[in-house]
Amino acid sequence: MLQLLYFARLRETFGVEGERLPLPEPASVAALLDTLRSRGGAWASELAPGRAFRVAVNQRVATTDAPLASGDEVAIFPPVTGG
Repeated sequence: MLQLLYFARLRETFGVEGERLPLPEPASVAALLDTLRSRGGAWASELAPGRAFRVAVNQRVATTDAPLASGDEVAIFPPVTGG
């Protein structure tokens, strides 16, 4: 299982702050995003390729080809600006 966490506008849009999901096949960030997009609606539009969001696996920013393992924590969040 994976522990997913959503932050900022994604948390508000999806209406959940997190959830547990089975490990996708293949076990990668790309496959996980495909699984979430397949829900349609806000999931498909907010996580569409080209949209501004980041993914972190176990608190490290990850690319879509990053592997996933059971027990990983995956956070999905919009880019953060500071000042």
